[in-house]
Amino acid sequence: MTKADLDHRQRLGGYGAIIADDWNRLDPTGNPFVDWRFLSGVEESGCVGFRSGWKPYPIQVHGSDGQLEGAAPGFIKQHSHGEFVFGWAWARAAQQAGLPWYPKLLIASPFSPVSGPRLLSVDQNLEVTARLVEAIDQAVSRLRVLSAGVNFCSESEQQQLAQAGWLPRFDWQYHWHNPGYRDFDDFLDALKRKPRKNIRAERRKVLEAGWECRWVNGLEASDDEIELAHACYQSTFALYGNLPMLNRDFFARAAQTFGERFLLCVASRGGQDLATAIFWRDDHRLYGRYWGSLEDSRDVHFEACYYQGIDYCIAHGLSVFEPGAQGEHKIRRGFLPVKTFSAHRIVHPGLRDAIARYLAAEAQALNDYRQQLEQLNPYG
Repeated sequence: MTKADLDHRQRLGGYGAIIADDWNRLDPTGNPFVDWRFLSGVEESGCVGFRSGWKPYPIQVHGSDGQLEGAAPGFIKQHSHGEFVFGWAWARAAQQAGLPWYPKLLIASPFSPVSGPRLLSVDQNLEVTARLVEAIDQAVSRLRVLSAGVNFCSESEQQQLAQAGWLPRFDWQYHWHNPGYRDFDDFLDALKRKPRKNIRAERRKVLEAGWECRWVNGLEASDDEIELAHACYQSTFALYGNLPMLNRDFFARAAQTFGERFLLCVASRGGQDLATAIFWRDDHRLYGRYWGSLEDSRDVHFEACYYQGIDYCIAHGLSVFEPGAQGEHKIRRGFLPVKTFSAHRIVHPGLRDAIARYLAAEAQALNDYRQQLEQLNPYG
């Protein structure tokens, strides 16, 4: 990066202006989605910025020596797309009351419904966290926005934000846990007869249809494989009529910068690569993020996105597999409900009270829903 580029980034307040090691040392967990490489990658590739409605706005607190002591991945949002903690009803309520819901301040990882630290400091220092919360509140005042959110934070972060007057919210995702399975059959043996039979049938259909899967990490991925991953990602968004926010440059950067921690599961048939599931990993978890296929195949989706990921975790000793947001169909494939957390700062007192009532009712409904999901538990 040239000095002119750096000066430009500093004026914009983006992630490219922050030294990577200074940022990353604040998160000893190594979560890929608050890693400087991810945040600067979506920025440098143009996936976030003024035109996308995601203006980078990192929150930082420094010590008396000028050293970065705490940080939060902040963005000024002009819409609610790409967040996965849905607040469309809140935006409509604000609009009906004549209040400007946008822009808003969001602390999150763009396009990534992955839980992890959001108020970053070495050893999660509570004093630094409190200063970060204060800095976010100051940013809300300075920007004159109506709201701020911290999405997919840790439970302890949510509790500290709630103590500062933020509204807590939760939801459910579906994660697979590895107690130390020897192999995939060992995992299947832990299931009840029906889900075990169904999984075996799904995997068999993929094999009989001639599909083969291979794993490629970022260091090994060819230009053609990156191109395929991007094309498949776009195909999924086109299928559902949504706008794909990540471009080819981002995926190429992710492969280069994350190396062995960026993974592709490529599915081929008849010697032709036709589908791709995109993953990240850290020391303990595998994260399934994006999927797409150049032709419709329900069964290869389950194979590439779920069963290959379970196989990978067992083979590499990873303890948790997070395949993405939503989808109770994951339960019968071995993924169980896990709480996710967020917190919300609403400036207007009347709107805050209305949203607080909404969240109380939502929490009751989600707890009732969790009880219903127990009937789907596939484990014996």
